[in-house]
Amino acid sequence: MRIIGITGGIGSGKTTVAKIFALLGIPVFYADEAAKDIMIRDPELASRIRGHFGDAAYFPDGSLNRKHIADIVFADKEQLAILNSFVHPATIRDSEQWASRQNAPYVIKEAALMFETESFHHVDKVITVYAPEALRIRRVMQRDNTDRNAVIARMHKQLDEQIKRKLADYVIYNDEQQLVIPQVLQLHQAFLTFS
Repeated sequence: MRIIGITGGIGSGKTTVAKIFALLGIPVFYADEAAKDIMIRDPELASRIRGHFGDAAYFPDGSLNRKHIADIVFADKEQLAILNSFVHPATIRDSEQWASRQNAPYVIKEAALMFETESFHHVDKVITVYAPEALRIRRVMQRDNTDRNAVIARMHKQLDEQIKRKLADYVIYNDEQQLVIPQVLQLHQAFLTFS
């Protein structure tokens, strides 16, 4: 099963692009959402998180105490790296198991930190969705009802867009200058021929 990765900076529109592929009948694995779920349903992962971040990492009902963990990891890069070292391998395993169960010419794995976590090694090709920084800032401010500085702080935690474009096999431009759907359709046709 061919796995095509989709990534892009915050506000680039990577999830929108993934949803267009889904409308074409291509199964999509949303890594960020899956990671949140895995932190609850994977007992081994939950045990590691509890062991490192304390029992307060989970509520008595077994749900994740996101605020407790966020307060720790966003104040300390080293703690964030530790959390990622627990969660990313589990998410990669989950995505590979998910992909093996799909019946499609290829599948999509959407992940914000594909290059940063080196999960691009576990996909066959990578698409990065590009949008100019000013447009991305505006989109996220509107979407998340947040201020400019908060968006910029989140952007600085991600790999530079120019580097992502160089590392990717394909680039979809979501810059309000080019139509996105024809770009997706062109790649879809290409992926059908090599899958």
